[in-house]
Amino acid sequence: MTVTVIREQDVLREAIDVLWEHLSPAKVVRLLATWQIGSGDYLTLRDQLFDEERVATLCDKVQAYQECEEERNEKRGETSP
Repeated sequence: MTVTVIREQDVLREAIDVLWEHLSPAKVVRLLATWQIGSGDYLTLRDQLFDEERVATLCDKVQAYQECEEERNEKRGETSP
C-alpha cells in the first residue's frame, strides 16, 4: 500500500483558497493577521475555553444558535439553505 503525503504548504494554500471563496476579503485578511501557525499551546487554550463543556452541551449551543439564526432570517424574509 502506498501512502501519499500531502505537503503542508499545499494544504495551507487550499485552505486559504477556501477562505477567499467563502469570506469577505476583510475577514480573510483579519483572520490571517491573527492566525499564528505554530505558536501558542492549543491544548491549554482548549481546556480554558471548553473546561465545562461536553459534546451534548456544545450540541445544544449550536442548535440554539441555528434556531436563532433561522428566526432572524425569517424576520428579514430570507430563507435558509
